[in-house]
Amino acid sequence: MLALLLSIATAFSPEEEKITPPARPNIIFIISDDHTSQAISAYGSKLAKTPNIDRIAREGAILYNNIISNSICGPSRATLLTGKFSHTNGYKFNEKVFDINQPVFPEELQKNGYQTAWVGKMHLGSLPHGFDYLNILPGHGSYYNSDFVNSQNQTKRYTGYVTDVVTQLSTEWLDRRDPNKPFFLVVGHKATHREWLPAIEDLGAYDNVTFPIPPTFYDNYEGRLAAQKQDMSIDKTMRLKEDLKVHVDYDAPNGNLTYTRFTPEQRTPFYNYYEGKVSKEFDEKKLSGKALVEWKYQRYMRDYLATANSLDRNIGKLLDYLDKTGLAKNTVVIYTSDQGFYLGEHGWFDKRWIYEESLKTPFVIRYPGVIKPGTQVRNVVSNVDWAPTLLSLTGTAIPGGLQGKSFLPVLTGQKANWQDQAYYHYYEYPEPHHVAPHFGLRTDRYTIARFYGPDNFWELYDIQKDPHNLKNLYGQKGYEKITASLKAQLREHIVRNKDDEALKLFESSPQ
Repeated sequence: MLALLLSIATAFSPEEEKITPPARPNIIFIISDDHTSQAISAYGSKLAKTPNIDRIAREGAILYNNIISNSICGPSRATLLTGKFSHTNGYKFNEKVFDINQPVFPEELQKNGYQTAWVGKMHLGSLPHGFDYLNILPGHGSYYNSDFVNSQNQTKRYTGYVTDVVTQLSTEWLDRRDPNKPFFLVVGHKATHREWLPAIEDLGAYDNVTFPIPPTFYDNYEGRLAAQKQDMSIDKTMRLKEDLKVHVDYDAPNGNLTYTRFTPEQRTPFYNYYEGKVSKEFDEKKLSGKALVEWKYQRYMRDYLATANSLDRNIGKLLDYLDKTGLAKNTVVIYTSDQGFYLGEHGWFDKRWIYEESLKTPFVIRYPGVIKPGTQVRNVVSNVDWAPTLLSLTGTAIPGGLQGKSFLPVLTGQKANWQDQAYYHYYEYPEPHHVAPHFGLRTDRYTIARFYGPDNFWELYDIQKDPHNLKNLYGQKGYEKITASLKAQLREHIVRNKDDEALKLFESSPQ
């Protein structure tokens, strides 16, 4: 079966005949929101324990260099669905409407006899084709008692914490599916998206922990013009009321997170914790300056990681379900996030940058009998490669037009001819965080980026020597040949992927 799968993985043209493995696996693709590898113990994190995510990694493979091609929520999911970069699928920014008239890879799975479903967060402003069942959060949804929209565009509110509800709806669909057909299920979690509302049972889970201040927390952004002009710092951008829940008005709507949704049983412990403890502590300390910034950081970390607790717990529920139903032995389980996230590095929260913490996303995958337990993959792959990889896992022919490539050979140790490079292009400016648009290339050692918009300039980093992207090497003596080579490689990616906007900017770039 392995040899057959590998032969399928190399297919990349519409002329290839569809080849079906003897036992087509089911696939559960769990994708969270803003859950970064710095918060996952399988990646060496000391901040929190994630035993169920760790289990997937231990029983399968863990990827250390999975690059996101446009590090924000909706565009990442659009790339998953299409196997195409943002400039090709048209979904460059959040809060737009995904074009449902374009092909999506689950349609190919349906042609190959798969049942397909997506439950939870999708964040595309539309309901794409290719799914037999949809039950989707509108926009970001709400942490408590969220609405869901089904395939018929009907809205229903479900009582409970959103991570629990997404898991419940997912297992309910699994219970009533046709057991004679393989399935592909996306489990889309809202956690750990801002404003980080933990489940009631996780309130205060990290209150006895004092988190170490990241070494780059007080970064001065020397040599990085765009970083100097951003608006995503814990110091200046993170809000006491909306983000850290200090003196919240519980009787007024707060955007998507409407506290008026609470049931009395939810509101009482939530109010007692944030008003009776957190807000009281804030008032008593009367903080300012550096002490206030570091208090905000501690509160941010406690809420973020407490919110992540329910995520890992529900992944465990899903793994237990697979074990109890006997599905585990022929079901591929993948856990990933839509992008990385800053946990105080550079003094930031949020994502967007081509810098390491937001550029890379966690990715662990288990496929019993095919992927060797304990596999560690350090090759550079991209989320544009997710769709062709999922197709090749199921023995489904990969159609023409996809811009990614299956990395199944990498997962199974067949690493020949794999190009350790990933293309990146971020667009969303100026709001919400004033991160200048930029495009670039991440290789196994270097990152090169061209920023544009308010300012036009280049940045270059040696990731081996500078994993936190602190020292911009562009224009420095001794890096002329490396710079020229990386620019040439970047141009090849731009031309191959037909990013016309980037090509014009590249050709008019400052030296």
